[in-house]
Amino acid sequence: MKIVGVSGGSGSGKTTFARLLNRILTERFGAGYSTILAQDNYYIDQSAKFRGDGDPAVNFDHPSSIDFPLLAAHLQKLKKNNAIDVPVYDFVTHTREKRTLHLAPHPIVIVDGMLLLSQTIIIQELDYSVFVEAPEAVRFQRRLERDVRERGRTPEGVEKQFRAQVKPMHDRFIEPSKKNGSQVVSGLVDFAPIVDLLIVSIGY
Repeated sequence: MKIVGVSGGSGSGKTTFARLLNRILTERFGAGYSTILAQDNYYIDQSAKFRGDGDPAVNFDHPSSIDFPLLAAHLQKLKKNNAIDVPVYDFVTHTREKRTLHLAPHPIVIVDGMLLLSQTIIIQELDYSVFVEAPEAVRFQRRLERDVRERGRTPEGVEKQFRAQVKPMHDRFIEPSKKNGSQVVSGLVDFAPIVDLLIVSIGY
């Protein structure tokens, strides 16, 4: 099996890229050939500290908010052809739910997450990685629309968090991690031709 990491700033287009890669692999090789494992599932329970939308006491964009040791351990288990139980994080209550998602090994596992390439323990488990980049204004607008639509956020809370945490953490951790990617792509272009070349690059 091979593990492909897809990273980049929040709102860069990395999740869209990961989903397209997964869809094209499924179309070409059949259902069950690939799957997506999201970094977002590995958030540490923050409910005890969270006081409200845009609360600066909880920094969801710092690497310490993610259980990277567990994610690394899960990638190692998948490589050994063992199934894993993926945690489920509730972005409305900021809790890790009691239920988990059972994930069996696949020939290709696509890991989607903005901080992946900032963590050595994750980088060493990846066979190939893509960093998706986009201008800050584009990333903010995309994050605003997603968080309001999907995560029950307010526009004011999203903007406050972006200015206080998302941008500083992007500049400190995510942008510098670009150098660790096997490939850097623009989040403003058609991903389909890039995905086609990527599939060839990883040996399929």
